[in-house]
Amino acid sequence: MSILEILRAPWAIAPDKLAEIQAIYDTHLRGQKIDLDAVEARLGHPLQNEPTAYTVQDGGVAVLNIDGVIAPKANLFTRISGGVSAQMAEQAVLDAMADPAVRSLLLAIDSPGGSVHGTPEVGAAIRQFAEKKPVVALATATMASAAYWLGSSANAVYISGPTCLVGSIGVVATHNYTPNARGSVQTEIAAGQYKRIATTNAPLTKEGRAYMQAQVDHLYQVFVDAVSANRGASVEDVLAHMADGRVFVGQQAIDAGLVDGVSTMSALLEGMATQPDRYAQRRTAQFAVTPPSKGAGAAPKDKPPVKGKSMSDETITRASLEQDHAPLFAQVKAEFTALGAQQERDRIAGVRAQGLPGHEALIDKLAMDGKTLPGEAAMAVNAAQREAMNATAKALDADAPAAAKASAAPQDRPVKTRAEHAEEAKAYAAEHGVDFVSALKKLGYA
Repeated sequence: MSILEILRAPWAIAPDKLAEIQAIYDTHLRGQKIDLDAVEARLGHPLQNEPTAYTVQDGGVAVLNIDGVIAPKANLFTRISGGVSAQMAEQAVLDAMADPAVRSLLLAIDSPGGSVHGTPEVGAAIRQFAEKKPVVALATATMASAAYWLGSSANAVYISGPTCLVGSIGVVATHNYTPNARGSVQTEIAAGQYKRIATTNAPLTKEGRAYMQAQVDHLYQVFVDAVSANRGASVEDVLAHMADGRVFVGQQAIDAGLVDGVSTMSALLEGMATQPDRYAQRRTAQFAVTPPSKGAGAAPKDKPPVKGKSMSDETITRASLEQDHAPLFAQVKAEFTALGAQQERDRIAGVRAQGLPGHEALIDKLAMDGKTLPGEAAMAVNAAQREAMNATAKALDADAPAAAKASAAPQDRPVKTRAEHAEEAKAYAAEHGVDFVSALKKLGYA
């Protein structure tokens, strides 16, 4: 692949950086000398021409710097753009994976992106590394386009501060009509409908534009699919929150699910050296903002702040607290463990206080079930006591002898007056030849 072919191919890069690179190489292609001193003065740093391999820090943490434009070939861009060879980055990742001295990998990224050629292969190598050893990506300044493609391939993604730039998920291709600068006219003769449909020797036709758009759309879908797989998010969520081409700054990148939090290089090196298992599992994107409406080109409106609560408070999870703030998590866990143990002791004591003789087994069961409260225990014991009393009463009733059959009650005699007593006594005296007093005695009236 020639320099010209690389430059005209689709790029996953910040558009202004692509224009800068193309301008430099257009100068080269016109046969004009590139003033490297002037380029260095404009960039504010010396140009690099030597690729940097990974270095191994304490605890077996390998650090691989990805600085500058990502391009297929090392020697084409590293000198002018300070970029990274995709092939050499891929090989460095594979070498670190096979290195027994390497226990984990930290990708330190400061890149506006680069060519789509070679980027998927580097991302696949990072994924392969992450299946065997922990790998973390840190944006030290910029992690855009193809650079985010690589960063998202890690198990966890961080930014080093609130001004870091992340995102710009998209694909761009350019077409320049550049007639021969020396005045001659070049005529192309080609076979095949699409062979030179977007030639640089003629203005771009409607068909040529449609052809290039279809290519860009396809590569964009490949990019989105990769981010979806890397971040554990649906394609719909990636399109809604992450992949509209915007660049997110600091907390915006966290809220959009692009990164997992803020950390420094030294903190990550220490954490990966002492607790590499914290980074062994792949993080999933957490979304804290509503995506902008379709077609909106401006940055989304910020959600009104919640009184007394920051946005970062809304997005924190148990996993992020445990992984990103291990000392705080351990402290909170210990305090809540102690509190829970004390509450359980108080509960057991309260349950045992509700005991009644004869219900010891029930109280032991309720005390050790881990859930019954003292009031509930009292109700259960009272219910058991009532059942026991009812059972005792039924048993006594069953053992008692049958009751004797009651005799009929005697008929009550009618009550007579004294006059009636006297009349009966007179009649009895006359009939039996006795005196009146004797008759009263005989009849029981005296």
